[in-house]
Amino acid sequence: MCVNYVTVSRQLAFDFFRTSMEESDDWRDELYQDYVGPIIVHDEAGNRKGLTGTYGFIPKRHMPPGQRLTTMNARAETVGQLRTYKSAWAKSQLCLVPMVRFFEPNWEQPMHVRWSIGMATGEPFAVAGLYREWVEEDGKKAISFTQLTINADDHPFMSRFHRPGEEKRSLVIVPPSEYDEWLGCKDPERARTYLQPYPADLMCGEPAPKTPVFKQRELF
Repeated sequence: MCVNYVTVSRQLAFDFFRTSMEESDDWRDELYQDYVGPIIVHDEAGNRKGLTGTYGFIPKRHMPPGQRLTTMNARAETVGQLRTYKSAWAKSQLCLVPMVRFFEPNWEQPMHVRWSIGMATGEPFAVAGLYREWVEEDGKKAISFTQLTINADDHPFMSRFHRPGEEKRSLVIVPPSEYDEWLGCKDPERARTYLQPYPADLMCGEPAPKTPVFKQRELF
């Protein structure tokens, strides 16, 4: 599933998502597991609020010794049952994860090719997410988040990705008209109704292989 995406800038969060981020917050453009990035939630008054959190529901620093879990994505079918996510899901700790594009492997050729996926309009978008709060060793509070995924076996576009023979999965792209309804939903069963496939004709993608990094040898 998606474990790598390009997030939005502070200015874009404000201009497109009408969400202010704290000036002290900072993040990289391209995010991987355990990187810090922006998410959008509702405050107690129902207004959009920007937070920064660790990408991956259980940050590596909180994993038991010797245990490795991949928690960047949570399956919609089991999010309410798995111990990792069920408490946050029951409490409706829903968020939006804003981004410009995300990356998936395309296996339509013998060797997979990394593809960049986004909106056909080129605009930023947001996917459905879940977040939680941690108390760190120094007593400070921190946030972590995950992205929700759904089956995409029959999706005209997203079914093109991932290894042959494996189930196809997709992030849940939330239409802008539903941002506040999603963030404000307090009923876990009703929240499931928002986890729908996004129209394929509104999406686009293209090959985006990583550029190899070569280290120059030092000559003595």
